[in-house]
Amino acid sequence: MNNDYQAAIEQAKANLTDFRERGAEAVGGNWEDLRRELFTTEELAASSLRVGLMSELSKARNEQGLSQRKLEELSGVKQPVIARMENGTNSPQLDTVLKVLGALGKTLYIGDLEKA
Repeated sequence: MNNDYQAAIEQAKANLTDFRERGAEAVGGNWEDLRRELFTTEELAASSLRVGLMSELSKARNEQGLSQRKLEELSGVKQPVIARMENGTNSPQLDTVLKVLGALGKTLYIGDLEKA
């Protein structure tokens, strides 16, 4: 082994030991602190709303015993799009969300955030 490779291995071992001993503090804190550093309050609020909405869609589908394929048939929204909506890998258009909601017998409610 060359010296650089051996040094990298030793550093990785030291980092792992440090992480095991100090936990999240070994990498500078926790995820919530990092989120607050990286994103504005507005971005965090929008993200929370998206996550909440997509979680409710998935929950409603599961409560009704519908597969994503069946929801595709009912809504006209392709199954891969539904999957990406549910796992949060895309931010769907409002029309797409409304189609899925309608197929689930749900609607989008707009209310006061202070009361939510």
